Amino acid sequence: MWLRQAFVVDPSQNLAVERDIVLKDGVIIEIAQNLQPEDVRAVLGLSNSEQIPQVNAAGKYLFPGLVDAHVHLREPGQEDKEDIRSGSRAAVRGGFTSILAMANTKPVIDQRALVEFVRIQGQRAGFAKVYPVAAVTKGFKGTELVEMMDLFEGGAVAFSDDGQGIQNSEIMRLALEYAKLTACPIIAHCEDNNLAGQGVMRRGEASARLGLRGIPASAESVMVARDVLLAGETEGKLHIAHVSTKESVQIIKKAKKLGIDVTAEVNPHHLLFTDEDISLTATAYKVNPPLPTRADQEALIEGLLDGTIDMLATDHAPHTWEDKAKPFAEVPFGINALETALAAVWQGLVAKGKLSIQKLVELWSLKPAQRFGLPAGMLKIGAPADMVLFDPDYKEEISAANLESKSLNTPFLGKEMQGFPVMVWVDGKLLLENRQIIDVKN
Repeated sequence: MWLRQAFVVDPSQNLAVERDIVLKDGVIIEIAQNLQPEDVRAVLGLSNSEQIPQVNAAGKYLFPGLVDAHVHLREPGQEDKEDIRSGSRAAVRGGFTSILAMANTKPVIDQRALVEFVRIQGQRAGFAKVYPVAAVTKGFKGTELVEMMDLFEGGAVAFSDDGQGIQNSEIMRLALEYAKLTACPIIAHCEDNNLAGQGVMRRGEASARLGLRGIPASAESVMVARDVLLAGETEGKLHIAHVSTKESVQIIKKAKKLGIDVTAEVNPHHLLFTDEDISLTATAYKVNPPLPTRADQEALIEGLLDGTIDMLATDHAPHTWEDKAKPFAEVPFGINALETALAAVWQGLVAKGKLSIQKLVELWSLKPAQRFGLPAGMLKIGAPADMVLFDPDYKEEISAANLESKSLNTPFLGKEMQGFPVMVWVDGKLLLENRQIIDVKN
């Protein structure tokens, strides 16, 4: 295949320029400027009579497949919300070619057999590459560490009790210490349960106005402070999930200046919505950590731009329609995000000039690939193509009919969005064309 006149964006090569791309057997074999048919035939080893499949990519961006470091696929145990096949299909439709699957399933991913199950199910599905994240503690009970080396050998790329914070500081210290044997990060869900209590949104004027119990910003930031101090003491590798407060940003910035091995992610919904957007019926906005105040949001965007926050991650957390149809205080936390996140960030930040396309690809492809040691994040000649052809002008209304995910808990349902992947390749296989998933048998 010959992709003509694509605007290629690859931060790993400091590349942001119009180029032609040539693929053969799913591998990138040429990236060059203004190729002619005879050039392409020579590269492909074709005769003059043989046709070259072409894609006119003018006006579109081509970049490495996005890497989502925070996804809940719900399998095993909650397949009514999502399963590995539906979630990995949704990932491809959203432009993600590699995803990290969190461990808070039923049962919890705390044994090697379960890590291997998630990995193999992802391979069987044949869409986005699925990398298992194993639990830190057995059964998510926060009292006994898992067999980290065994889970690592089974395919785990990180460890996390995401969904609840590890309350015992000594357990967290030991986790950071023992995880060094695997070179994998501990992904920290920073939440002090005593401070968070039964809160359902960020504590402040908005929660008081709505009469909803609030979660103070300190519920997150005090645990961020604890965990970076423990990472410094142990020289462990720490990744802070879903940062949402200005105090957390300040702590992480200071920790990096001290040389502590810490990275952090932020979710699109924390960059695009605030607690002021919440109403008693807007249950799609109930997320954990809760939507920030406007001051927090400004600090998150600043931290993203200055390098304090290293990457974007969706925290895709699908739920059934029935679960999210309850009163706001009773519904579970979580937002469906894989298929809408890129368009949302494009509209809300890139199109408004707050974030460059180069920075976007760095944050959502190169940086997570580097942190978690994944073979992704760059367009490399000779490597299988994990690529996204992105059309900034493509518009689509988000509806139940066109979502690959099983769940509909997105605030964008029924709304028109702009800026979507129109073609996606995973390991050289074309899996999305004209916004339609292509079922390819392995």
